[in-house]
Amino acid sequence: MKKSEEFLKEHKLRSGDINMQEMVDNFTSEMTEGLGGGNSSLAMIPTYIEADNKFLKETPVVAIDAGGTNFRAARILFNKNNKLEINSVVNDKMPGLEGEISKEEFFETVAGYIKDLTKDVERIGFCFSYPTEILPNKDGILVRFVKEVLAPGVIGQLIGKNLLETLGTPEKQIVLLNDTVATLLAGKSASVNKEYDSFIGYILGTGTNGCYIESNRNIVKKGELDQTKSQIINIESGNFSKIYQTDIDSAFDNSTTDPGVHKFEKMIAGGYLGGLCLLALKTAATEDVFSSLASTGILSLNSLSSEEVNNFLSNPSSGSSPLHGCITEKADRENCADIIDNIVDRAAKLVAVSIAAIILKTGKGKSSDRPILITVEGTTFYKMHNLRKYFEKHLDTYLDSDKKRYYEFTEVKQSSLVGAALAALIN
Repeated sequence: MKKSEEFLKEHKLRSGDINMQEMVDNFTSEMTEGLGGGNSSLAMIPTYIEADNKFLKETPVVAIDAGGTNFRAARILFNKNNKLEINSVVNDKMPGLEGEISKEEFFETVAGYIKDLTKDVERIGFCFSYPTEILPNKDGILVRFVKEVLAPGVIGQLIGKNLLETLGTPEKQIVLLNDTVATLLAGKSASVNKEYDSFIGYILGTGTNGCYIESNRNIVKKGELDQTKSQIINIESGNFSKIYQTDIDSAFDNSTTDPGVHKFEKMIAGGYLGGLCLLALKTAATEDVFSSLASTGILSLNSLSSEEVNNFLSNPSSGSSPLHGCITEKADRENCADIIDNIVDRAAKLVAVSIAAIILKTGKGKSSDRPILITVEGTTFYKMHNLRKYFEKHLDTYLDSDKKRYYEFTEVKQSSLVGAALAALIN
């Protein structure tokens, strides 16, 4: 039997096979190119949300969180003591999940969910986490739905304008944003009692994305912007493509429904890590890494989720993962755990690459008195075995000496809903 170490070295699946400086440079150059409107895998989408402004207090707003298959809304108030008051919470499902509906049906359903909440409220914050082109007036045009929402008539439509007209209140103010931007704002709201130099929002769950505050003068593709101000930039970091893919990464990418797209996300996010690990294990099974019995079991598996990978990695000896059912020998368990652990470690280093590049791009966090606050959401970041520990090791090692930066991490409950409210409360 070939040892896992030899297999990992041959296929370059270890974190040590990644040149962090080279990857940070590549990520940074793609950010700059995207801000300039050039040919970049990072879209660097302006949100027109000026996060450096103050939040209005004692002004009720309606916050909406629509993403995936769930719809939530609430009345929220940022009180004089800098605390959020959340009331009248609505939980329902996204319209269009049980069959195709028309544009009118879509907006009538959403309006029905929130109509009672909007009485005596002039501002609405809408965290709309589907691909959307955000406009300078903070409304947005839907590019496409995901997560099996079937309402094709909504594609190409102004989301905010149509919703307000359906409510019969076109004079109200509405701000559209995505969950990553909402995460940044939620972190900002939780930091009112401490001085921070800047803010970053980061998602690592089923997918991944990041956002940060950028000076308008660096957003070259939008020359009409006020050069003295700044705004949140939605990076769309999951699509970063200037990255080395191993033979296993390429084979896995080609097995997905969108080959060549979201290469970075397919190497780090929860929606893909299970499948990537399974392909690596099947490859190892064909290269004599496991016993014949374990190889047969692994090759018979049709799927493996990131949760199941996590279950095995957390306790290789016993558990409910499909891997527990086909791997019984100690040597096989150790080889299997070693391969998966290295893929998780590599993912953690790639996450560190993206966050290090974002931190350095802000130009902030050079004083311990004013660190950067990074708000992170996503089960993969918090739940995947050892990922956060490995990530912090790689980030701390890289951001040292001449690149020393000060930063803190936080998590905010209901960040999408809270961030949506705060987007509407920016004065």
